[in-house]
Amino acid sequence: MVSTEQSCWFIRKVICWRAVASIAWAVLLLPPITLVFVIISKFSFLHPIQTISECLYLLTSASGIFSFILLCGVILIVGFLHLEYYTVIPTIACSKIALLGQLLHPRHFINSLVHCFMGVIVAWCCAVTMGLRYETLGYPCTESDGHPQMCLNEYHLILLLAGAFVGFSHSLLGVIYNMNYVSFHTVQQYKYLRFKRCLPLVVKCSATQALYSVRNYIVMYLFLGYIPRAWICKTLNLHLDSSVHPLDSIAGLLDLSLLYHLWSSATFLLLTWNITLLLFRIFVTEVYSFPVQSSFTEDSHQCLPKVLTEKQPMILKFLALQDLALLSQHSPSRRCEVFSLSQPGGHPHNWNAISKECLSLLTDLTQRLVAYHDTVATNGRAKSLSSGSERKTSSETSVTSGTEDLMSPRPVFLMKTPASVFARSVAGTPQSPLTSLFTPDLDSPFASPALRRLTAPVDQCSPWYGTVQSPHIMRRAPKLWSTSTDSQVNGSPTPSPASVPSPKPEPSKPSFLAQFLQNRKEQVKNFLAKRVLIMYLFNKLPEASSQALFADSQAHIWALEGLSYLVQASFSEDQFGVVQTTLPSILSCMLVLQEAVDRHFKLPHASSKPVRSTSSMGDSTYKTLRFALRATLKTAIYRITTTFGDHLNAVQISAEHRKRLQQFLEYKE
Repeated sequence: MVSTEQSCWFIRKVICWRAVASIAWAVLLLPPITLVFVIISKFSFLHPIQTISECLYLLTSASGIFSFILLCGVILIVGFLHLEYYTVIPTIACSKIALLGQLLHPRHFINSLVHCFMGVIVAWCCAVTMGLRYETLGYPCTESDGHPQMCLNEYHLILLLAGAFVGFSHSLLGVIYNMNYVSFHTVQQYKYLRFKRCLPLVVKCSATQALYSVRNYIVMYLFLGYIPRAWICKTLNLHLDSSVHPLDSIAGLLDLSLLYHLWSSATFLLLTWNITLLLFRIFVTEVYSFPVQSSFTEDSHQCLPKVLTEKQPMILKFLALQDLALLSQHSPSRRCEVFSLSQPGGHPHNWNAISKECLSLLTDLTQRLVAYHDTVATNGRAKSLSSGSERKTSSETSVTSGTEDLMSPRPVFLMKTPASVFARSVAGTPQSPLTSLFTPDLDSPFASPALRRLTAPVDQCSPWYGTVQSPHIMRRAPKLWSTSTDSQVNGSPTPSPASVPSPKPEPSKPSFLAQFLQNRKEQVKNFLAKRVLIMYLFNKLPEASSQALFADSQAHIWALEGLSYLVQASFSEDQFGVVQTTLPSILSCMLVLQEAVDRHFKLPHASSKPVRSTSSMGDSTYKTLRFALRATLKTAIYRITTTFGDHLNAVQISAEHRKRLQQFLEYKE
C-alpha cells in the first residue's frame, strides 16, 4: 500500500508536472519556429521587404491562427506520447528478428499510426502556410468539351503524403535508435544551458533526417504514387488535369522548388517534435532532492532510504540513486543524517537501508555477469551444461558468502534460457525491467551441430570420460575464475566431478510417437539452419548482447559512487562507526564485481567501443555504459584504499580478496 501510494505521489506531483512544463515551453517556442519556417519557404531575394510583410500578414490571418492551434494540439499529443513511452533502461534487440518483433509490436504499431496522422496534420498546416500551388487539394478546371469540373491538385497531395511518410519513418527510427530512452548526464547543468548547448545539434539532426526521409519518399512515390492518387480521385470524385505533368514521373519530380518545399516542411515537422523530445529529457532528468529522514511518519515513504528500495517506477529509483551520489559528494549535512543513529534504540537504520540496497544492486550485476560468462564461455566455446541438474556457480557462492549478512539468499541459475539465467535475485519478487539478454542457446533450432557435439555429455564407457590432464589428448574446459576464491573462502578444496560418483538412473525408452515427433523436429531444424536469410535473422549480435547486459548500469555507477564517497567521508565524519561494520562486505562485493567485469572484457566484442552517431536524436550513451562502469568501479576501490590505507589490513576479508586489495594499495591495478 505504501509502495503504491509513493509511486502515485511521485508520478502525479513530480513527473507529470515536469512533462507539463516541457510541453509548455515547446508550445512557447512554436511561434518563432513557425515564423522562421514561413520566411524560409516564402523568401525572395528580389523582394525581401514584401516577403516579410506577407509572412506577418499570413501569420495573423484566420488560416494562420487555425494552423497554429492545430500545431499546438500536435505538440500536446507528442508530449503525451513521450510521457507514455519513455524509459530509463533501453530495450536492446540482440538479433535482427528481435528488432523486427519490436517494430511489429502492436504498441509500437499504434504509435506509428498516430505519428502518421500527426504528420498529415503538420503537412496540411505547412501547405496552408506556404499557399500558392500547395494551398488546396482541388481546383476548378475545364474539360475538353468546355464543361467545368474539379481537378486534383497533386502538389497538395504529395505534401500531405510526405508528412505521413516522415511521421511514420520518425516513429520507426525511434524504435531502432531508442529515442524513448532518457539518459542522465554526468555533468549537472541548468536547463537553459543544456537546451542552448543541444539546440544546434537538434537542428542539424532534423535537417539531415528530413533530407534522407524526402529522398526515400521521392523514390517510393515514383513507383507507387499512382495508387493514392487514383484512390483520392475516386473517393472525392476529382479528375486529373491532362495539361499538367503527373508527379509520379522523373520529369514531374525533378522540380527543385517542389523538392525544396518538401525538405523544408519535413525539417519543420521534425524540428518541432525533436525540440519537444529534448525539453522532455531535460526536465525529467532534473535532479530531485529526497529527504534522508523525516520527523513525520506519514512522510517516511518519501525519504531516501525508502525510495531506494522501490522497484517501480524506475525513474524514481534512478533519481534516488542520483541524489545519493550527489549527497555523498557535496552535502556534509545530509551525510551526517545518513551516519546518524535512531532515537530511541541507537540503530543506524538509514545507513543499513542505503548500503543494503546498493550492495544488492552490485551483487545482482555480479551474478548476471557470471551467468553470462558461464553461458558464452571463453575462447568462443560454450560451457557444457547438465540438463537435469541445477547447480550454483562457485563465483555466485563467493559473492553470497561475502555479503550474507546483508543479502537474502539467491536462487539457483538455470543456464538454458535467458529468462531463467537473468531471473530476479530474490525468490518470489517480480522480475526486473532489465533487458533480457540473447545468449547462445543450445536448444535453439539454429544451434551449430558442432557446438552440440562439443557440449554433449561424455559417455562413461568412452575413453574420454574422466579427468584427462594432458593437453595433447584433450583440450581443457575453461576454468572458472573464482574456483580458487571459493575454495579458500570455504576452507576446503572443491571436489573433482570424477571423484564423486553419482548413480545414473536408467533412461526410459521413448514411445514411437515421441520419437517420430523428435525426428520431424530435427528435420525442420536442419532445413531452417541451411537457409541464409533465416540464419541472418536469428544470429545473435555479441556487441548488442554485451550492451544489453549493462543496459541499467547507470544505477550501478551511482551506487558505486554513493557507497565509495560515503565510506571515504566516514573516515572523519562517522562518529559512531556505523560504516566500519559493513566495510568488509562492501570491499568483498566491489572486488568480486571488479573481477567479474575484468573477465567480461576479455570476451570478444566486449572491449570494442561503438562509434557514437550524431545524425539521430537517439541517445547512444547506453552503448558505452560498460566502460563507464569499469572506470567508476576501479575509481571507487581506489577512493577507499587511498583514504584508509594500511588500516584495511585489519578488515576481515578472504585471502583472495586481500591479495587483490593489496594490488590497489600498491597502485598496481
